[in-house]
Amino acid sequence: MAENKTQPTLESVTDYVSRIQEPGRREDCFALLAMMEAVSKTKPVMWGSAIIGFGTYHYVYESGREGDMPILGFSPRKQNLTIYLKGGLDPLKAELSELGKHKTGKGCLYIKTIKDINPAVLEKLLSKAFNSVK
Repeated sequence: MAENKTQPTLESVTDYVSRIQEPGRREDCFALLAMMEAVSKTKPVMWGSAIIGFGTYHYVYESGREGDMPILGFSPRKQNLTIYLKGGLDPLKAELSELGKHKTGKGCLYIKTIKDINPAVLEKLLSKAFNSVK
């Protein structure tokens, strides 16, 4: 069975974020780092080349495929900050309705900048998502 392509690496998260060219995006990433570290009480780890993850969970699919992924994570993509939340978005509907300008995917939250949202609501949402997995 093929191994998951997204694996933890030894790359420095701080070095990765420091290399982000756009100052506003870099500041948002450092803010997300601090928020996710406080919520998860874990240190950030680079997963693959562009995902910063917090905590770990092990999954096993019915097919037998299994692996590990971060419980919370984010990636500074070109269009948006992509926030990965284990457990899906359905349990977070109340928080999402109060968050501010965002889009959602299957298990992802997309924001352009932290200025577009309410950071206190994001922190509550992240905490709820993280604690639902533990």
